[in-house]
Amino acid sequence: MTIRLGRIILVSLLVSAGLAGCGKPQDDTGRRETTIQIKGSDTMVNLGQAWAEAYMKKNRQANIAVTGGGSGTGIAAMMQGTTDIAETSRAMSDQEISEAKARGITPVQHEVALDALVVIVNRSNPVSRATIRQLSDIFSGKITNWKQIGGRNEEIVLMSRDRNSGSHMFFLERVVRLGNAISREEYAAGALMMLSSEAIAAQVATDEGAIGYVGLGYADPEKHKTLMVAETSAGPFVCASIATVIEGIYPISRPLYWYTRGEPRGQIKSLLDFVLSAEGQRIVSELGFAPIRRV
Repeated sequence: MTIRLGRIILVSLLVSAGLAGCGKPQDDTGRRETTIQIKGSDTMVNLGQAWAEAYMKKNRQANIAVTGGGSGTGIAAMMQGTTDIAETSRAMSDQEISEAKARGITPVQHEVALDALVVIVNRSNPVSRATIRQLSDIFSGKITNWKQIGGRNEEIVLMSRDRNSGSHMFFLERVVRLGNAISREEYAAGALMMLSSEAIAAQVATDEGAIGYVGLGYADPEKHKTLMVAETSAGPFVCASIATVIEGIYPISRPLYWYTRGEPRGQIKSLLDFVLSAEGQRIVSELGFAPIRRV
């Protein structure tokens, strides 16, 4: 069942007044960090905040700040030493990893949850399913009217996440480019680049011609129609859900990551262990994402 997320909070969660700045790694004497900084994916910002709040209730000495800005922003902040954890909805590119190493940073990837990019349309839209090829043709601008795939004679209004978003890159590579690593296909020039999944969801709810993609937890069945998706016209056409993501049968699924500068230690390792625990993974499910294992 899709669960509606609350309003995305793009400001820092600071529990202790006066504590600011990037937390420093724990040294061998056992001294703890001041504030752990988590920065990155807007898709994950509510999830990161929920993990932080639950962890701080159990660990009163911990202070955690969570901010969004996009996966690219989180990765850049990790390279610059202004965040302890980069929260990303895509894997780092080879170029980003090389750049980090050139700066003396070894990024370590941690898979912390699973997600799906759900293709949503207005509830009044009669279209209920699409293949990956049809979605590629829609988002690249080859299909411009809903009647071309069995809908009304109405112009398609395209909405995508902005270019700094991990969701933007994942959908581009998996759907628009059909998973072809050498393809140079791009989003249609007229696609609206939105700053958040919440903005896409709000626009689709009111625009009868609109189509967009959002993280699993942002699709609201009372406001949107979720398209069933298949690899080919032969099917099967699958609806995005926690179950179909865990089972690996929804075609537009992805892992969600935390990246640390080297192997985590001290309070950062303790926080990561909590995120991967049964309690941390239950929070994943409660917020509409899919846990990396059944809990």
